[in-house]
Amino acid sequence: MRHFPAFLDLRGRTVLLLGTGEVAARKAEPLRRAGAIIRQAETFAPAMLDGVVLAVGADAAEADLQALSEAAQARGIPVNVVDRPALCSFITPAIIDRAPITLAVSTGGAAPVLARMIRQRIEALLPPAIGTLAALAERFQAAIRTRLPDLAARRRFLDQALTGAPADLALAGRVEEAEAAFAAALAASDTTPPGIVYLVGAGPGSADLLTLRALRLMGEADVIVHDRLVTAEVLDLARRDAERILVGKAGAAHSLPQPGINALLVRLAREGKRVVRLKGGDPLVFGRSGDEILALREAGIAHEVVPGVTAALACAASAGIPLTHRDAARTVTFATGHVRDGVLDLDFVALARPLQTIAVYMGLATLPQLRDGLVGAGMDPATPAAIIENGGTGGARSLPATIGTIAALAEGWASGAPALVLVGDAVALGAPPSAS
Repeated sequence: MRHFPAFLDLRGRTVLLLGTGEVAARKAEPLRRAGAIIRQAETFAPAMLDGVVLAVGADAAEADLQALSEAAQARGIPVNVVDRPALCSFITPAIIDRAPITLAVSTGGAAPVLARMIRQRIEALLPPAIGTLAALAERFQAAIRTRLPDLAARRRFLDQALTGAPADLALAGRVEEAEAAFAAALAASDTTPPGIVYLVGAGPGSADLLTLRALRLMGEADVIVHDRLVTAEVLDLARRDAERILVGKAGAAHSLPQPGINALLVRLAREGKRVVRLKGGDPLVFGRSGDEILALREAGIAHEVVPGVTAALACAASAGIPLTHRDAARTVTFATGHVRDGVLDLDFVALARPLQTIAVYMGLATLPQLRDGLVGAGMDPATPAAIIENGGTGGARSLPATIGTIAALAEGWASGAPALVLVGDAVALGAPPSAS
């Protein structure tokens, strides 16, 4: 983030506007709407900055603009000189005014025209009366805090009221009816709402592969409980003030054992929290969600599973490999590469059967055992295989091989990133591998 966004309260405060031409007039208009007292001049003198909280320069001589910038910054007064980034300590964004709602869009001065285009698109999506809805919520602020002292309860109520009947009435311009509906909803609200846990699939790591439901729930969550495979790109889409708790593991190192995760989810829900348990890929595919669901059921905690794009789908798509093909693979089998007592305990006879694709999760460390087990069960060592790292992200790359050669090739290729192993004749139908 190049510039830190902030909104200034200019009501009754003095702003210096240097310049008197058309551009200066355009700058004056939003300042007046914000309640500023404008001190306007054609030329600059340092005394003009006395009592000023903001300074803007436009349509003035170059020497005056430079002097304004230097003097204002020396005093710690924010200053903007139109179309002169080097003379600015702040920039003015493209503004969407739906008072009391204000949205600002900025490209950091890189492309102001693009900022205006983005503003126009946002304006087209916002109901014209959205400010009326915000004003309605503002009028009930004190009553909401009195009725619902618990923060989670307030959030839950507002999530419902600002998308329900009171909102519909406010957006339709029926303000008195909206106020009555809002008051009735508040009176009937639960002061101690029950908690709920959502087990949400975060997909392979790219934010644009999240489901719409996952995105909505992340924006409503009080707490995000997440694994290490959940990327920063995905976490950035969660509500800013939601508590984030990392409980994932790297290899065999657990930051919190599974029984502890189960207990944590139960405790948070009993506190009335809306909890999103965020897991890489899909929560029901090698994600230990079965353990968590059982714990939530035993505790009587409401819960819901939200599927995500699992690694087999993301990696196959990244490598252009069809998981099924009428001539090469009529079934797909998901398997885990985790060992039990040091042994890769899989049904290799079933896995070695023809006309299927095998997707092995977390299987890099046990590739030699996978190779030996499949070949020992009758699979041809020349059967196509591939490793795909970071599937479904911009950093995806693949290594084509055979089941007979893949273990040896992986030793010098694997980077330690999340990876999936695919085995089967359909793997040979994939796109050419990445070079890196």
